Amino acid sequence: MKPVKVGICGLGTVGGGTFNVLKRNAEEIARRAGREIEIAQIAMRSANPKCDIAGTPIAADVFELVDNPQIEVVVELIGGCGLARELVLKAIDNGKHVVTANKALIAVHGDEIFAKAREKGVIVAFEAAVAGGIPVIKAIREGLAGNRINWVAGIINGTGNFILSEMREKGRAFADVLKEAQALGYAEADPTFDVEGIDAAHKLTILASIAFGIPLQFDKAYTEGISRLTSADVNYAEALGYRIKHLGIARRTSEGFELRVHPTLIPADRLIANVNGVMNAVMVNGDAVGSTLFCGAGAGMEPTASAVVADLVDVVRAMTSDPENRVPHLAFQPDALSAHPILPIAACESAYYLRIQAKDHPGVLAQVASILSERGINIESIMQKEAEEHDGLVPMILVTHRVRERCIDEAIAAMEALEGVVGKVVRIRVEQLN
Repeated sequence: MKPVKVGICGLGTVGGGTFNVLKRNAEEIARRAGREIEIAQIAMRSANPKCDIAGTPIAADVFELVDNPQIEVVVELIGGCGLARELVLKAIDNGKHVVTANKALIAVHGDEIFAKAREKGVIVAFEAAVAGGIPVIKAIREGLAGNRINWVAGIINGTGNFILSEMREKGRAFADVLKEAQALGYAEADPTFDVEGIDAAHKLTILASIAFGIPLQFDKAYTEGISRLTSADVNYAEALGYRIKHLGIARRTSEGFELRVHPTLIPADRLIANVNGVMNAVMVNGDAVGSTLFCGAGAGMEPTASAVVADLVDVVRAMTSDPENRVPHLAFQPDALSAHPILPIAACESAYYLRIQAKDHPGVLAQVASILSERGINIESIMQKEAEEHDGLVPMILVTHRVRERCIDEAIAAMEALEGVVGKVVRIRVEQLN
């Protein structure tokens, strides 16, 4: 069969990796796809010194590439939601298949894009949008298709994981590690998307839709970052037998679905608690399979290119099949998506780590215990650090049993109302991830 001609929009880190993998592994890829995959054109703003693009046609304008009648598959690797949305919709209108690594685009505009793709009978593939080279979307959508997924939990931002790993292993402060992450290229000059959980929320939105068969609803994801965590909290967690990770968690409940990103204490003996540095890991719990763990490089030039090229192979394989029999974009048939709601964070349930700065006076612990008991909150463990007094207050560390967030919010407000007795209360959620 004749080669499939593709166009690559963007020759940055991922685009360059995709170009190189397609060239280097061309024979192996053709054997898997059943046809050769030929790079017919590249649209880019500047050359990538890691790529030898001699002989490959170049377009200065992405829409020149999208309108090129020779090109059958458009690979969108420019990022962002503005221009990327416009060119993807244009490509679909032109009857071209699309492969993208753009998590923000899919999380925010995916419902619109997939509806247009169904109308035109084309594929939009996006494995590289979540967890880089880890094929977790394919695993959930196809490998675990026989399961009712109960929950998904993942370390899906390498920058945050690097920072927390350094804080735990070397006792460094958040601000110090963030500067190093920026110097190493792990974090942007403006690190907000990474350290405040927005990047992870984009990815979690996609995972939840595929796991539960619900529309993409990024605006309903609860997001909390790691910038307020201290070395003290990391050390206290360790003393209690936990590690702190910045997790994305999507969970099925009888009332709806939880969709939340936040720092989380995990028992130190769990495999996911020992995934460190810039690595990513995703746990998926299904009713038939139990808990599974997918771990690997969540970003980088060639790991992400691995997922992009895998999507290209899938697209090429499907190009000769009946569009009605292709794997649905979000795993479930479009007319079978669930209408169950995304729960507000106040209705979500978790255990909690509480660091309470309190006066070292008789009766203070009893007051705190009474506040918790009145709201049905049970204490699992407690630790006091009398030697670490600051401003007349000493830290009291509690871990609670599972309870609704609104109850813990009310308890914290009541504790902080004990003026002169209790100072600021720090809260971090705890998940067992069995």
